[in-house]
Amino acid sequence: MIGWVDIYKVVEAMMPLYVALGLGYGSVKWWHKLSSDHCDAINRLNYFFVLPFFTFDYKMNYLFICGDLIAKATIGFFLTLWANFYSKGDFSWSITTFSFCSLTNALVMGIPVLNAMSPQVGVDLVIQSLAIQFLIWSIIIQFMMELRNAKNEIMSYEDANQDIEGNNNNNNNNASTKTPSLGSVMTVVWSKLSKNPNFYACFLGIMWSLVADRWHFGLPNIVKECISIMSKAGSGIGMFTIGVFVAMQQKIMAGGTGVIVFGLFLRFFVGPATMTIGSFIVGLHGNVLRASILQASLPPGIASFVLAKEYGVHPEIVSAVVIIGILVSLPIMIAYYAISELTH
Repeated sequence: MIGWVDIYKVVEAMMPLYVALGLGYGSVKWWHKLSSDHCDAINRLNYFFVLPFFTFDYKMNYLFICGDLIAKATIGFFLTLWANFYSKGDFSWSITTFSFCSLTNALVMGIPVLNAMSPQVGVDLVIQSLAIQFLIWSIIIQFMMELRNAKNEIMSYEDANQDIEGNNNNNNNNASTKTPSLGSVMTVVWSKLSKNPNFYACFLGIMWSLVADRWHFGLPNIVKECISIMSKAGSGIGMFTIGVFVAMQQKIMAGGTGVIVFGLFLRFFVGPATMTIGSFIVGLHGNVLRASILQASLPPGIASFVLAKEYGVHPEIVSAVVIIGILVSLPIMIAYYAISELTH
């Protein structure tokens, strides 16, 4: 049975995160200490020089990875059916839905919160979840967004050709255009990933974990300290950046209440539900099962908004879901923690 001491332990882990978020929000909205250029610089510092150091030195759990693959494959399967065979199916909304279900705030909030709820086991699973997000799910989402843009380009080219042919049959040569191919879409995705240090950090982190697990050795202390001095700043700077991001938005509830509630439902209920199914299928149990479900109930990740904004796929709605999801995550995480304790 969960007690007040357990609840306080979760609040104790999450409250400093909200303080950092509030400072970031106030520095822009109330005190006007930071301009948009400053905000961009802080975000780049966090994204390129702090976050990559989180993805080293953890113990691999292959069953958890298989469970996560099953969970996301289940979501992808039903979204594919919906987008292709249902009359109201929409490719863009399939991408946004998969993003809500797959990308969590594993890095900034996941590590301190899971460390309080399920020490070490939870932290290892959160870092593995983060690596999978960078190496698999974000790449798939990015590829699908590039594919969507390529399809839109093709449709616009075809419409332009039809207009030109209808207006002036003598200008058919001017209507010939080069449409993007699937190969060019993958090239664009890879070129963007090749400039992202988080991609390399996650890949190296997984390779190191596999080697360390196979031959049973760890990082030298001097390397650990070099990684630690940067990674310790990650949660604070990350939440500060999110507070700045919230303050920069013109309108939080953009897109309508119903759509935002649906996005929160996908993140906080569909994501954990499919992870529970995947975990049972592969045979997870005990603390690992609890931690796998808890990490799946984390709020939506800022990466969802970054990708949505870059590709123009419902950025206002994604922004609202990310902001509100972070703000309401405390009672939801406590509820999941209580349920996990009751069923333990």
